[in-house]
Amino acid sequence: MKNSEQLYKAISERILILDGAMGTMIQRYNFSEEDYRGERFKDWESSLKGNNDLLSLTQPEAIAEIHKKYLLAGADIIETNTFSGTTIAMADYHMEDLVYELNYESAKIARKVCDEFTAQNPNKPRFVAGSIGPTNRTASLSPDVNDPGYRAITFDELRIAYKQQAEALLDGGSDILLVETIFDTLNAKAALFAIDQLQEERGIEIPIMVSGTITDASGRTLSGQTAEAFLISVSHLNLLSVGFNCALGAKQLTPYLEAISSQSEFGISAYPNAGLPNAFGQYDETASQMAEQVQEYLEKGLINIIGGCCGTTPEHIKAIADLAINYEPRRINVTT
Repeated sequence: MKNSEQLYKAISERILILDGAMGTMIQRYNFSEEDYRGERFKDWESSLKGNNDLLSLTQPEAIAEIHKKYLLAGADIIETNTFSGTTIAMADYHMEDLVYELNYESAKIARKVCDEFTAQNPNKPRFVAGSIGPTNRTASLSPDVNDPGYRAITFDELRIAYKQQAEALLDGGSDILLVETIFDTLNAKAALFAIDQLQEERGIEIPIMVSGTITDASGRTLSGQTAEAFLISVSHLNLLSVGFNCALGAKQLTPYLEAISSQSEFGISAYPNAGLPNAFGQYDETASQMAEQVQEYLEKGLINIIGGCCGTTPEHIKAIADLAINYEPRRINVTT
């Protein structure tokens, strides 16, 4: 991985800024069904509106523009537009055969934009994180309340799907693989197993970020793990970072970051939502309000990577980046 050395150097020197929400920014375009389809998919059999990953093929300029806005706001790490980029998730649109292309092209878009910004300022290299979402099926829980032993997916099916996605993300130019919004750690383990297979097959060390999601005030993931248990479950690989994203706002996430920060040898990442959603599912927290809450992470020395999830925009990321520059990163033993 050609940028790994720069990446590990950067994370040892400063708090790295991750970008904000892709979906929030896509909503601003008000794309129609026709926009999602583009010319290539105009006769596709099923509805495609809402398939945000597909926009990397049909509206690549918009995706590149969103990346640029986050880089201008101060982001060091840009996530690819591939949150649902597995055969499992793409089955909803009958687009399983497009998975490699979707991930490859998404990574290429992010790579090109990051390289342009790095060329302008080589002292602030920009990195591409290949986004690997949780899929819409869970290996630990039954979707059928009357049959608790039933599973809609197997570990091996997940492993195969994640491996295909990870290969395409690497081939397209990702520096990091980010297994994110983990609500079922068994799914994440399948993804990590697949990534480890790739490391072995290709003879490379892949910087891996792992980010779970605490789903409610109980302080547990959907599959029932505490923050500490989640950390233990994913610590068998040498990770770039481990942390949490989504579900909660910055304030609500603090105790869980504290719980893992004191226990982990890896970097700690956080990218919370812009507060909690209102009655209409919208996020009202302003950039300055969110930055004020993130300041607690910085003052307590809890994090190495900070960004935003649902409801966050380049304005939120800029406010956080402007604040983070004044703080030292949490101390870690960096091993490449």
